[in-house]
Amino acid sequence: MKPVSELLKRHDSAAWRTSPDTSVFDALATLARFEVGALMVMEGDRLVGFLSERDYTRKVALQGKNSKEMKVSEIMTPDVMTVTPQTRTRACMALMSQRKFRHLPVVDGSKVVGMISIQDLMDDIIADHEETIAQLTTYIQS
Repeated sequence: MKPVSELLKRHDSAAWRTSPDTSVFDALATLARFEVGALMVMEGDRLVGFLSERDYTRKVALQGKNSKEMKVSEIMTPDVMTVTPQTRTRACMALMSQRKFRHLPVVDGSKVVGMISIQDLMDDIIADHEETIAQLTTYIQS
């Protein structure tokens, strides 16, 4: 399995962010624009939380609250699990499976460099398997 830094080359996940003072409604619009299920909550360059569709569903929609009146800071998850660019994809998969989440911010020192999703990991596994199959097919046919 490869390091997370390889997965980050495929898209600009560093843009998947919002601020704590943004309305939940506007954050939902950002989720829709990027077609993602989570955003990093940033104060300047500092990661202060994480907002997912689950946060919205459980803390706004199911409680009958108004997303235009609420701020991201009211519903975000403040304690964020992160990985580094050197973390191997297998370790990320294990972490996501154990903790039951689908996104991981990637931090290099104190700098946020992006975010990976379970979909990124699955796409990588599929690509690796297809490459292995192609190599074995070539070997068998030789």
